Amino acid sequence: MGNLTATRPLQPWTAPTASDPVTASLRLPGSKSMTNRALVLSALATGPSTLAKPLRARDTELMAAGLRAMGAHVSIADDERWLVRPHRLVGPAHVDVGLAGTIMRFVPPVAGLAEGQVTLDGDPHARTRPLGPLIEALRSLGVRIDTTGPGSLPLVVQGAGRVTGGEVVIDASASSQLVSGLLLAAPRFDRGVVVRHVGPPVPSAPHLRMTVQMLRAAGAAVDDSTPDVWVVEPGPLTGRGWEIEPDLSGAVPFFAAALVTGGEVTLQGWPPRGSAQPVERLRSLLQQMGAEVTLTTAGLTVRGTGTVRGLHADLSDVSELTPALTALAMLADSPSVFTGVGHIRGHETDRLAALTHEFTALGADVTESPDGLEIRPRPLRGGVFRTYHDHRMAHAAAVAGLAVPGIELDDVACTSKTMPEFPALWSAMVTGKS
Repeated sequence: MGNLTATRPLQPWTAPTASDPVTASLRLPGSKSMTNRALVLSALATGPSTLAKPLRARDTELMAAGLRAMGAHVSIADDERWLVRPHRLVGPAHVDVGLAGTIMRFVPPVAGLAEGQVTLDGDPHARTRPLGPLIEALRSLGVRIDTTGPGSLPLVVQGAGRVTGGEVVIDASASSQLVSGLLLAAPRFDRGVVVRHVGPPVPSAPHLRMTVQMLRAAGAAVDDSTPDVWVVEPGPLTGRGWEIEPDLSGAVPFFAAALVTGGEVTLQGWPPRGSAQPVERLRSLLQQMGAEVTLTTAGLTVRGTGTVRGLHADLSDVSELTPALTALAMLADSPSVFTGVGHIRGHETDRLAALTHEFTALGADVTESPDGLEIRPRPLRGGVFRTYHDHRMAHAAAVAGLAVPGIELDDVACTSKTMPEFPALWSAMVTGKS
């Protein structure tokens, strides 16, 4: 099973089973992806910025701490409004990336702009996540980076206070974050950057579009008109007010609950148009699985019909949804096939191997392929479901638990990575005691 490591039982939690259709209207925390991008852009800007309704979770607090360690003023005392005042970036500094891909891939380019040494390290499994293409790209752009392993953490950036920049070729097929990290800091490079991707398709394209959209909102000149090429001109970034959207990936388990139980779940505060997240893609996937999806002034609403349909889909652009959709597929009326997600083997854990192993232990008929999963629904039974410190694994177990009594997560606390409130919100939704 690759690099799977069983988690130590920390906070066992039995996923609640729904006895009735769930009906809930929720306001979920902000997007991790938007929050961490806004933090980086704000730290590199020429003036102060605010983040309205940011996500407060482990990944974002570690990002704030890392930028603060390099000299930026980042105040996160107010849950509803964070304040960032940029300052000269300096070392020595130590950045704890935890298990966050956004930190390990967004911070090294920023560290190159600092004067002094910046060390990055994180949780044990973080050392297995791919960083080699980013390290080599930064070296070619003039950044000195010392590593002890083969293209992975820990690493030391010997910041010179400036980065030359220029043109770089990178294979970002392992993660779109490898490109986003370069682009976010590029306006501060002397020559900006031209990033050319060569290799298999870059996954999670909506996250790259989010990066480009947020760079432009901060005043950067970005040309992404040529496929697999991104050009960022050098120039100042403007401090501004960021409105952080609710986290679409975090909302998917709650929407899945509507399908599983034949209920209705509304995510409040969803932007009526122009979202930076792939809402239309999610709408299409949920509709194919049997949901009715509507967007109104009240928010984004998903209604279930009581039947979950199987789905054949390439999920390469929305791979974060794979665990929750896998749980839905276990409860469907026909088989499902998911492809295009081989890269999620390099996420918090090898998600394809972990999903296969844990659901098989509950009686599922699921087969791993090099880049996806094949699921043939059959009755599941309760039992211990290991999360491997992965919040998305916990979400998948919770969705299955709606219909299968006795699924016990060995460590629900891993959901604090992106949604510390998850266990309480989930239980309140299922029991109707919100």
